[in-house]
Parts: sequence; structure tokens; C-alpha cells
Amino acid sequence: MEPEAPVYERIVLKVSGEAMHEHGARDNISPPVVRGIAERMKEVRDLGVEVAVVIGGGNIWRGLSAADRGMDRTTADYMGMLATVINALALRSTLEQIGVEARVQTAIEMKNVAEPFILGRAVRHLELGRVVIFAAGTGNPYFSTDTTAALRASEIRADVILKATKVDGVYDRDPNKFPDARRYDRLTFTEALTKRLQIMDSTAFSLCMDNKIPIVVFNMYKPGILREAVLGRNVGTLVCDEAPAK
Repeated sequence: MEPEAPVYERIVLKVSGEAMHEHGARDNISPPVVRGIAERMKEVRDLGVEVAVVIGGGNIWRGLSAADRGMDRTTADYMGMLATVINALALRSTLEQIGVEARVQTAIEMKNVAEPFILGRAVRHLELGRVVIFAAGTGNPYFSTDTTAALRASEIRADVILKATKVDGVYDRDPNKFPDARRYDRLTFTEALTKRLQIMDSTAFSLCMDNKIPIVVFNMYKPGILREAVLGRNVGTLVCDEAPAK
């Protein structure tokens, strides 16, 4: 029996900073949790999929929250970008421990720590089977890591953005509050806008819609889920240019 072929050749995996942290633990970064994420990524890399990652920093610092508490927004956002670099280095180290070559590219130059973001170099790393971790956001304040994911996916011509969350897709209302909340299997970009579903922030969502980059929202914590996603299985909610809602 021939092995299953992935439906996506190049992906951008969007991972929140909170995914690096075990709930209730004292440490901001939990090595066993990070290893679990790295092993899921290795599974899809071993299928021949080119894997890029955009990682958040919310487990360490949230710029918007700090701004709401009185800190200058620009300074708070730059601090948040540095937090993403810390997470990216932790993920790179873990990937390399399990035999996966990885590179961190940052939007803010810090040559002793990571490579600067250079599009051609990032694409070449991907072609050579290396995981590329994009850190420091877009390098500009006032932009989220969702926007970074949409921007980098557009630049490297990724086939899809896989948005890892704590829930198994997009619902018509909060499933934690409403037991009868309905999950969508598929949505068009237009339907998501009409229904006011918060899939990504508006800038990120517009980039995906304009560049026709599908988004898959899924629960990262299920074993084997990332592999299922790249094989095209129904693992959450697919948002794309043309896909009637179910």
C-alpha cells in the first residue's frame, strides 16, 4: 500500500506563545510541551512537507495587555517581539534535538542570535528540508503575529496557514459557554466576514483573502492532528476562497 500524499507542499504553522506553556506550570516555557509540538512538526516534515512556523510570545509578554495598563504601546510591542524570539530559539533547539534542522529568522536584526529575515534564504532553507521559524513579528509595532503569519505565507507562497488553537475549529459562538455551539467544517472568506467570525485579526484575514491563502483552524493538542491536517483530513475548519459552509 502506497503512503498517503500530503495535499499541501509548503505550510505556515501559526503557534501561539501559550502553546509553549503547560497550564498551571510555573515556567513560561515547558520543555515537554515544546517537544510535543516539535515531534508533530517532524511528522509532517518527514512526509516531505516544507514547514515554516510563526510563533507568538504571549506566554512571556503581551504588548497589548501592557499598553492597556499604561505602558507606551510601541515599547510594549517591541518587548512582545523579543518574547517571540525566545520562544523561537526554544523551538529550534528542541527540533534539532530530535534530528530536524531548523533556522530562526527574525524581523529585527540580532545577528548573534538568529538570521535576519531574507525571503530567498528562507525559501532555500525550506527547499532543503529545514524548518524555518519566523520570529519578532513583522518588525513593526501594532501588528499581530496573525498578520505575520499571513504576510510570511504570502511572501513564501505557502499553500495554507495552519492555525493551531485550543479548540477544534471555528464555531458560530463560544463552545465553552454554549453547549449547542455549532462547528463549521468549511467557510468562505466572505461567509466568515458576514458572520463576524473572529478567525484572525482583520489585517491578517484581509491578506489571506486577497492572496487566496486557505486557513485551517484546528486543535493542536490532539495527537497526530498536524499530520492529519496536511493530508487534507477534516480536522477543524477550513476557510478558503470557495467552500460552502456546512
